[in-house]
This record gives sequence, C-alpha cells and structure tokens, in this order.
Amino acid sequence: MLSAGALMKQVENLHCDTAIAGGGIAGLVCALELLAQGEQVIIVDRDKAERLGGLARWAFGGMALCGTKQQRRMKIPDSSDKLLADWYSFANFSEHDYWPKAWAKEYAEHCFDKVYLWLDKLGLKFLPAVNWVERGLYTPGNSLPRYHVVWGTGWQLVETVIEQLTPYLANRQLTILSQHKATAFAQGQEFHCLSIINEQTNQKLVVNAANVVIACGGVNGALENAKKNWLSGFNNPNANMLNGANPISDGKLHQQLAAQGAKLTHVDKMWNYAAGIRHPQAEFEHHGLSLIPCKSALWLNHRGQRIGPTPLVTGFDTHELCQQVAKQQKPWTWQILNWQIAKKELAVSGSAHNPSIRDKKLWQFIAEILFGNKRLVRQLLEESEDVICADSIDGLVQQMNQLTGDNFVNSDELTKVIKGYDQQFANGASIENDDQVRRIRHARQWRPDRLRTCTPAPIGKNPQKNPLIAIRVQLIARKSLGGIQTNLNSQVLDQAGNVMQGLYCIGEAAGFGGGGANGEKSLEGTFLAGCILTARNAAKAITSAR
Repeated sequence: MLSAGALMKQVENLHCDTAIAGGGIAGLVCALELLAQGEQVIIVDRDKAERLGGLARWAFGGMALCGTKQQRRMKIPDSSDKLLADWYSFANFSEHDYWPKAWAKEYAEHCFDKVYLWLDKLGLKFLPAVNWVERGLYTPGNSLPRYHVVWGTGWQLVETVIEQLTPYLANRQLTILSQHKATAFAQGQEFHCLSIINEQTNQKLVVNAANVVIACGGVNGALENAKKNWLSGFNNPNANMLNGANPISDGKLHQQLAAQGAKLTHVDKMWNYAAGIRHPQAEFEHHGLSLIPCKSALWLNHRGQRIGPTPLVTGFDTHELCQQVAKQQKPWTWQILNWQIAKKELAVSGSAHNPSIRDKKLWQFIAEILFGNKRLVRQLLEESEDVICADSIDGLVQQMNQLTGDNFVNSDELTKVIKGYDQQFANGASIENDDQVRRIRHARQWRPDRLRTCTPAPIGKNPQKNPLIAIRVQLIARKSLGGIQTNLNSQVLDQAGNVMQGLYCIGEAAGFGGGGANGEKSLEGTFLAGCILTARNAAKAITSAR
C-alpha cells in the first residue's frame, strides 16, 4: 500500500476534514449533512459541473417507503415488519449475508424517519398516488403498494440538495472538483490521502482528509463489467445488452480498494431491465434508454413467437423478466401493441421523458393520465428506430424484418399469434383464459394501476384506425447490487471483517449498504432511498467520532 507520506511528496496537496469521491446523490447528501455540522468538505467528481448529481438527476424519482401519509391516505396498512418480510422474500439472502441483512433491517425500520421525513424537511413532495410495483411472480414481492414518486422527479431532488449546498460553496466550506478522477487511496496514521487527477489538464493532486467517503457509484458504467459479472452467467453466446448506467462508474476504484484489503462482495448481483431501446440522443457507445414496458403488449421473441410458457408481463418481477430475455436466441425481443395501449401505458424511465412531472406541470400531468400521453408516443416514433408503427400486420412485419436485416418474422405466424390472443375476447370476460389477462386484471384492481393500464381487449382489431406498434427491446444494464462491504455506520470493512478506520462507502458503491443490501433482486425504489440512508449514516458516524 502506498504510504500517505510518499503521496504527499509527489504532488500538490489540498486539505479538508472529509473528502468524498463521487458527486452523485449519495455524495451530495453526505456532504450536506457534514457541512451542517461544521465540517470542511471536498467533493471529487468525474462528471461535468452541470451534471452534478449523477444518475439521480436523470432518475424517475421513485422510492420504496413505508408508513407515509400517502399510504395512510390510501388506507395501505404497511409497516416496517411487512417491508422487511417482503424484502427477505425477494432478496434470497444466504446464511453468510450478515451485513446485507443488517442493512435491509436498517432500511425497513428507518426509511421513514431517515429518508421520508428528511426529504419532507427539505420541502420535497411526493405524488399522492402510491404505486404497486414488483408484486412478485413465483416469489412474493411487495405485498402492498409502497412506491412513492418525487414530485419533480430525481431532477428536483438533486436540484434541491444542490440549492442547500450553495451557501457552503459561497463561504468555501465546500469545494467541488468537477471532472477530477479519484485514482488511489492511501491510509496514514493521522489523515488519509485521496490521489486525484484533473481529467482536462492531467494535473495531479492529493486531498488530505481525516476521513474519506467513497461514493463513486456502481460498476455497470463499464458495460464489460455487466457482461462479465452478470450476463455471462446465462451461458448464452448470443446474449447482449445496452448500457443504461454512467460510463464514469467503471468499477476501477472498487478494484483498487479491494487490492488494498477492502471486502468487495456480490459483484454478480445486478438490477438490470428487460426493455431497453437504443438512446435516440446517444452520448456514448451502446447508450440505452429504459422503457417501462406495457402490461398489455404481447412480448415476443425474435421470430414473433410469444415467449412462455408464462407470458412476460411487467410490474411483477423484473429480475425474472431479465432472466427470460437473457436466455433468448437473439439479443432482442419484441413488444407488440397498438396505439390505444401505447398512449395509455407506454412510458420511459427517467426525468427527461417525463417533463410534466419533472417540471411540476400538474394539469399537463393530469391530462396525460386521463387522455393518454400522445406526445411521448409520437416522440418515440419520430426519434427511435426501435419503435415501429403500421396499419397492417404485413406492413408491421416488413418494417420489423427491415430493422433486423433478416426475415425472422413471418407475417402469417404473427397474424396467428395476435388473432389467438384476440380470440379470447370474443365471448366475454367470463371465459377468458390467458395468464397475461389475469395479471392485467389483477393489476387494475389497484386504482393508480387502473389509470395507467388498459382494460384487456383485442390488439389487432381495426389497425387502420388503431395502428399497430412494434418495439424492439433489449436488456439494459443499470444498477450494481453488490459493492464494498460496510457496517451500519457505512464504514468500510476489510477481508477479515475489521473496520478500515476513516474510510467510508455509501450508495451504489456499497451495494446500497453492506455490499449487497438488496440480495438477489430489489423491491424497486430502494436505490435513491438507499443512497440517502447510507449517506446519512456515514455522516452521523463521522461527526459523532470527532
């Protein structure tokens, strides 16, 4: 391990109480908490200044919370015990997952006071409707609705925290070094050194601090990590994926810390999505955009055959959807729907494609709920090659095959698939017998889902007036569920389970707590909230130790 003294002799030095490597939401929240207690803080962030806040800035802003006034208003009888039981059901923890289990319990017991009330104190609000996601397919998931969406999306969350940080920038208690990369960590007796480099000028600096907080995000920004650690487990040479993470989160700092004794766990656990399209305004290679796929769409393989035996339906088990898609013969699948389904159900995850929520335009948002989001459907049809529209099955198939460069889809076969699904509606709901329809009707029992989910109906009826739409979707890499192992103070642990003094890890870099608090799969909405929780725990531990 490089000594702190050796590092200091080589390059220019900066000094502070706490250095934070990463300017995502976890790093910003930790900084805000420390600054309020009088700490001098330096944030080192690889991205541009205008992109401060990381992926949270572009996130939809959903959080899994319990015991909230929104739940009480909707008469949802939730509790921390129920949340923890649901968490364990999805996590599939092993007997060795001591710290992940501890963090799951911490989240269940304190997401209300440490996340919900903290956000409320900042003036942030949630949409009144609580959504019900990840209900479970073969394994029970969320037993009741607890997915809360920030009014203003993740964009408003980030902007609010930055606004709180601004006075500390003005009085120089806080320094933010944008477009600087943390390259090494050295442990000294009285202080720690974080070696950084200005990626614009290649100038090398060392930040000397009593404490160092690692908040560098996950590892999926380097797509090869997602392929090696997760996708390769399916032994499918044809499997591939898009990148929905930030390329600057490449996992290199994780590896450096592991080489210096930190325990890195569960790198094979990831939270990816099954319905990505190529980003119309791609900023990097393989850049993907994550759709919230339509429940009422038929999910087909590359030949236009329905994937089964259990139909793929979103909203129940995202992990299972990804597994099924990863096993397919080609790296893409198709969603077949019509214009009526698209305008009511089709959505894109994130702040950029939800301007009515991001910009808090209430009447526009209500109109989109009541009359459908025609703007989004038209935008995707105009901007994305992966979204196709036609007024006949023959016309749709022609475009589908043109997009993939081969005649994989047969018009007669696709006609048979669509008519086979539609035929069940000919004699009334009392004799429907399709698992997808059963799940749609179950979802529609919950009022917020009913507003965003069509009544089951034929898809191919009258395509001249209700055009058909095909969307080519692919797996898209998103969150790392594993990371640097930490205790409940967010202190980094070494291979023997001992605390590495003065070194903390938060957010996705820590697997949202303990090196893998979610276990195998998430109840969804645990990521932003997990970043806030781990960041606040770290800040409290740092200031309490002074």
